[in-house]
Amino acid sequence: MTPALIWFRRDLRLSDNPALHNALERGYRAVPVYIHDPRSQATGAAGDWWLHHSLTALREDLQRLGSDLAILKGDSATLLCSLARQTGAGAVFWNRRYEPAAVAEDKNTKQALRDAGLEVRSFGAALLREPWDFGKADNSPYRVFTPFWKALQKSGPPRHPLRAPRALSPIAKPFPGSVSVEELNLLPVIDWYRGFHDRWKPGEAGAWAKLRSFLDNAVKDYPEDRDRPALPATSRLSPHLHFGEITPSQVWHSALAWATSESEAGTVAAAESFLRQIAWREFSHHMLFHFPHTAEEPLDTRYRAFPWETDYRGALEAWQKGETGIPIVDAGMRELWTSGWMHNRVRMICASLLTKNLLVPWQQGARWFWDTLVDADLANNSFGWQWTAGCGADAAPYFRIFNPVAQGERFDADGSYVRRWLPELKGLPAKWIHKPWEAPEELLTSAGVILDKNYPRAIVDLKRSRTRALEAWEQVKRQRV
Repeated sequence: MTPALIWFRRDLRLSDNPALHNALERGYRAVPVYIHDPRSQATGAAGDWWLHHSLTALREDLQRLGSDLAILKGDSATLLCSLARQTGAGAVFWNRRYEPAAVAEDKNTKQALRDAGLEVRSFGAALLREPWDFGKADNSPYRVFTPFWKALQKSGPPRHPLRAPRALSPIAKPFPGSVSVEELNLLPVIDWYRGFHDRWKPGEAGAWAKLRSFLDNAVKDYPEDRDRPALPATSRLSPHLHFGEITPSQVWHSALAWATSESEAGTVAAAESFLRQIAWREFSHHMLFHFPHTAEEPLDTRYRAFPWETDYRGALEAWQKGETGIPIVDAGMRELWTSGWMHNRVRMICASLLTKNLLVPWQQGARWFWDTLVDADLANNSFGWQWTAGCGADAAPYFRIFNPVAQGERFDADGSYVRRWLPELKGLPAKWIHKPWEAPEELLTSAGVILDKNYPRAIVDLKRSRTRALEAWEQVKRQRV
């Protein structure tokens, strides 16, 4: 039986893995391999923590089936060619990635392998539709979400997920240069991630446990509860999707199966509300594929001339540490630092304060999220920041500036979320917890809150800074595209 290399990247699973499935269907003996090349597969510190544990879980899953995972470090094309020679492999199979660096790497690697006489096959698995096959009638890409979503619904369900193999052939080892997961040195040097362990279980089993829990307990109330950060109302599947421990096709079919199996009214609508968020993920990946410069540059080119602040180090640091004096923002930033995750509504509020009230360039916020989110995804992260900043696809109009006080009062009305992450404010009544600077002094004293001592005073006047942001927008509007 001729070996074939199965190149794992952001598809750290055995089920619904077209590369693995097709190699086995064609009669090859699978040789699983992961190549660590930070130049093309960079992750932030939180993502590195997840990757460490996800690779460990994948290796254990492969070993249970009788196989193993070869882990190598260096240039992908060079190592794949070398490993193919060592194993006698006649082919290399992988699942596609869509980020700009990954697209370039795939192209170069595919050519190098073919030049070496190897069969090379790549497959779509990370998205519901291939970006080059899904567009408007004139073949141009969608730049607005609503028509994208409608077209996605009309196109029918995604492909049916593939089953995991029941067994795999053993692989000869050791491979020259193969290392352990620990030798990749992925775990951050600073032990700031200690809170991650209680909240996350990286790996394919962890992904399915999250999905089943969400479908069993939360999805039926998803349309009403998903914007309330104090509630366990969202799926928290984003890091599992990012690392490919579960596919959007699996999520899609599972959600629809749940909806059709339930007899309660509104279940289909609840499932569709959730799947709409999966479609937002899809949309962001399509946008980055078609407009690769948007990882660093605004889609709306007028924003290249936006009058951002230049001396923003102090404001950025206060925001990063959760010390802005704006409770809903500080709570979100502390949730991020503690758990590697932040509720999506709060992400938008935090991003709005940074880009509009503080006029810090959106790229600075994107870089911090990239380093601290376990689900840091180039497409979603860039898209989300540009959406909030007003310079991306389907962006909120620039004049739509989130008022963090109003947002907190609406979506955290009793202050539960703020109290969880800012215990220094737990004694404040709900009326004042989102705006402690307006609370009567005697009430602050009785609640044990001393502004500028155990909780900072707001670093920015929300009303004045909103006016300043709108004036900056007027300058942008006069720019030629």
